[in-house]
Amino acid sequence: MSFQFDRSKPIAIGADHAGFEYKTAVVAHLNKSGFQVSDFGTYSADSVDYPDFAHPTATSVENDEAACGILICGSANGVAITANKHKGVRAGLCWQKDVAELTRKHNNANVLCLPARFISLQTAIDIVDTFLNTPFDGGRHQERINKILR
Repeated sequence: MSFQFDRSKPIAIGADHAGFEYKTAVVAHLNKSGFQVSDFGTYSADSVDYPDFAHPTATSVENDEAACGILICGSANGVAITANKHKGVRAGLCWQKDVAELTRKHNNANVLCLPARFISLQTAIDIVDTFLNTPFDGGRHQERINKILR
């Protein structure tokens, strides 16, 4: 498999306090794998509000400054809801590799949302790799995405 996004652009990432530890590990994994990363915080485990980090991450994807985005919070619901407010962002909540694969194949998601309180760190990293390396199937799925965009 190969990276399915524009490699010349960074991967945007953001997390709240519940996702801070996972974000730190995912950033290290991405850097080790040769990716550029735009880290929109948070930068500690101190309690914060997830929209403060989801909005800048999603804006980076919306403005085509980032190849794609990764958001991490406790359940991933809050960051997914926030990111999906942005034009052109298709954020998908993924808790296993199969879901990440279908989110890319069928929905052409460009922001991955991870629930840190419900998956292991290794599972999170495996999901990231699956998300980044799975191509969009197009075809009938593109027709469905067009209906979302109207």
